[in-house]
Amino acid sequence: AMEGGIDDVGLGVLFGLELYRYEFAGLLMHAEHLEAVHGVGPHTISVPRIKHADDIDPTVFDNSISDDIFAKICALIRIAVPYTGMIVSTRESQRTREKVLKLGISQISGGSRTSVGGYTEPVRDDSSAQFDVSDTRSLDEVVNWLMKLGYVPSFCTACYRAGRTGDRFMSLLKSGQIVNCCHPNALMTLKEYLEDYASPETKKIGEELIAKEILKVPNEKVRAKAMEY
Repeated sequence: AMEGGIDDVGLGVLFGLELYRYEFAGLLMHAEHLEAVHGVGPHTISVPRIKHADDIDPTVFDNSISDDIFAKICALIRIAVPYTGMIVSTRESQRTREKVLKLGISQISGGSRTSVGGYTEPVRDDSSAQFDVSDTRSLDEVVNWLMKLGYVPSFCTACYRAGRTGDRFMSLLKSGQIVNCCHPNALMTLKEYLEDYASPETKKIGEELIAKEILKVPNEKVRAKAMEY
């Protein structure tokens, strides 16, 4: 894909199909290879595990991994590939997601549906789901929960629109300068969400969080522009 002109790629294996040590080592070797050959490592790394579905019982797989091993894998990926975005989905329970957030997970989903046409239905119907969703909370509940834990939920996609991809994106990441893009954009996109979709309680928590966090934007000019917006 990168040889064909794709700037950013994501990696991830479905843990439980093969021995996790093999999968983990292969994942890191793949990341190292992309870095060595293209100068750009993986934009993201996902860590899904086999979950129950219509014709799949995860307990019959010899290679399924425990919650402790799953947490260790997340922590080790974060140490080994510090610049990558790490994704955990609603396959995992609220309890597990809260645990791995502290270990380096940076992207998390909310209100996900895996059934055919799931997002067109006002009421969740999992009869045609690809797999069972463990965290069935609404997006508002997930945003509320993240803010109460002290995190800033971000809906930002500015880097793609601004052409900050590939080696341009990686240079900002590895130098730490990305904070001058990510932090204010996170706060502005959170503000948009609060205005258009949030419940009254979530909006109140979010407004208080934004007022506190916007003062932490390190670049003075960027901070002033974010406050103006």
